[in-house]
Amino acid sequence: MKLTLYSGTRNASSWAMRAWLSLKETNIEFEEIIIDIKRPQRWRNIAEISTFSPASRVPVLVVEEEETQSKDTHIIYDSQAIMEFVNELSNNQLLPDNKFVRAEARSMLAWQHADMGKICPSLSFESSFYPDKKILSADNVKSAEGLYQVWEGLLSKYQGPYLFGDVSLADLTLVPSVLRLTSHLEPSHHFPLTKAWAERLLNRLHVKAWLDEAYELDPIYYDSYLH
Repeated sequence: MKLTLYSGTRNASSWAMRAWLSLKETNIEFEEIIIDIKRPQRWRNIAEISTFSPASRVPVLVVEEEETQSKDTHIIYDSQAIMEFVNELSNNQLLPDNKFVRAEARSMLAWQHADMGKICPSLSFESSFYPDKKILSADNVKSAEGLYQVWEGLLSKYQGPYLFGDVSLADLTLVPSVLRLTSHLEPSHHFPLTKAWAERLLNRLHVKAWLDEAYELDPIYYDSYLH
């Protein structure tokens, strides 16, 4: 089986980061093709993706079943679907064994995928890499601390070191959000478990490898960040 991940610019592609991390954390071999999604070349490059992926965006995982007679090719074009597929390939390394805890982990995964992006919407993934950070509004602080409280509760309930005990898809899907939130608002003394978890998560080998490359790139600025 041959896996090819179409990934994205390191300091702009948070969804591709999630898929990439799931593959790296499970030691599954894959080829990576990085698509430059910065403007103005973004639209030309994304158009090329649309020739084989209906979603027309990264990440896309192309799976070629080389061992079958027909040599079938499968296109998985959603970050959460890729992460779930990788978990299955790895014999469920990245979800809890207990079905109730596993459902909770999947709830966090789905929440991030659905509407957690609406929390502090003015803080893009790209802003995580700005050398000068803006001061957050009261509403942004309230939103961030609301999430910190949720994470604090899970870390206390399951006794860490990650949200549901061992590192899982729930932790990996949150990496970009943890980065953009904590880079603007460090968890206070009210959230000691969250602070330690965030530091542990952002210093995992593969997370750090991605971020080291991202910090070497020129920041991608958006006017909306200042307003």
